[in-house]
Amino acid sequence: MDLHNKRVLVVGLGKSGVASALFLKAKGAHVTVSDAKSEDQLSESIPVLLDAGIAVETGGHGERTFHGQDLIVVSPGVPVDAPPLIQARALGETVIGEIELAAQFFPGTIVAITGSNGKTTTTTLAGEIIGVGGYPTIVGGNIGTPAISLVEGATPDTIAVLEVSSFQLETIQTFRPKVAVVLNITPDHLDRHRTFAAYVDTKARIFENQQESDFAVLNADDPTCADLSDRTQARVFWFSRKKGVNQGTCTRDGGIVFRDAKTQSEIMPISELPLKGTHNLENVLAAICVGAIMGCKPDAMRRAVRDFKAVEHRLEYVATIRGVEYYNDSKATNVDATIKALESFPANIHIILGGKDKGSDYSVLKDILRQRAKRVYTIGAAAEKIASQIESSAEIVHAETLDVAVKRIAATAEAGDVVLLAPACASFDQFQNYEERGRAFKQLVRALVEEMKLPSR
Repeated sequence: MDLHNKRVLVVGLGKSGVASALFLKAKGAHVTVSDAKSEDQLSESIPVLLDAGIAVETGGHGERTFHGQDLIVVSPGVPVDAPPLIQARALGETVIGEIELAAQFFPGTIVAITGSNGKTTTTTLAGEIIGVGGYPTIVGGNIGTPAISLVEGATPDTIAVLEVSSFQLETIQTFRPKVAVVLNITPDHLDRHRTFAAYVDTKARIFENQQESDFAVLNADDPTCADLSDRTQARVFWFSRKKGVNQGTCTRDGGIVFRDAKTQSEIMPISELPLKGTHNLENVLAAICVGAIMGCKPDAMRRAVRDFKAVEHRLEYVATIRGVEYYNDSKATNVDATIKALESFPANIHIILGGKDKGSDYSVLKDILRQRAKRVYTIGAAAEKIASQIESSAEIVHAETLDVAVKRIAATAEAGDVVLLAPACASFDQFQNYEERGRAFKQLVRALVEEMKLPSR
């Protein structure tokens, strides 16, 4: 793609939007960025862009801004059915996302990982496995570093392990990962995708451009995920914690095994896994499958998994205070993720639920809350909906804010209890993102530690 002297519009000034604008400018394009947020809200990003000679539009999208562009790059947070984008397509303008832009310029091999839950842990672990396996590896995408920022400095030997969201997959055109992974598919983002079928279709786009020389990795235990095997031309590998597979990773006699058409390798005992929860066993199985496909040796994979530390905000241990354990799972932004978090502890759970609703059905939490929760503390905009849908499953405390929830829990929790932030909601009603929410929770817990002058073990 030749960008020299091309007129390019970047819509949305999130992390990936800023990175895209700077990349495009460096390629010789005439770049404009447009965001609905105010100048004050974007005060950190604007000076960098202006210094680079990039035109900045804030406070809304002008109709003329979208006209006459050779290319429009849209950030994941911007809905693809936004009226200006619909009009731009009608005028024949090309609209792509940052992940597509990166893929068109990336010289190496792409491993792409998506799913409703577990993406970040699996992506990070797969990157560790491939790196320990001796290959030049970089990790990014929907986590950490935007994919476009990984292009500079990459070589044909570089392997990029990318977390890819459904929002990013909406705007691909030629994106073709050598290895494409779908971990699971459960209802999520229905406020944007409208129907579960549309959400599944968007996830399946990860396979859209794959060919017979590529690889698809799928969860054999997830029926919706397994059905996607018909939607790729790639060679399909499976992972399963419940049954054997002919090609892929599975559990056998307390260990993890990788099989392909020619060989079978014992990778490691399950007892050595450092991560809590059966969902993390699935994540490990998927990551090992990717590592094996990429040519990593069993000993290297075992070492990488054994040394792996839980990713921040994913069932992250925070502290033990007077015998009560506190865990931060702020990344549990949908109901299925919250169920998996609850399944990681046998009982006596004080769980914090709430935030911005994504069109979820919280009634499916009732059974596991009845079995394992001691109390539910509701916060944020979705609190009333959650309370009405989980009524009678556990005692409900209307806390409204995270601060109040933590204080009330600290006053009532007893030794042996578990405190779990696993909100089943997005964070945008009270926080900038789930990371900010998770860090706020950890700060509140650490303040309790200081207040009680206890070591945070």
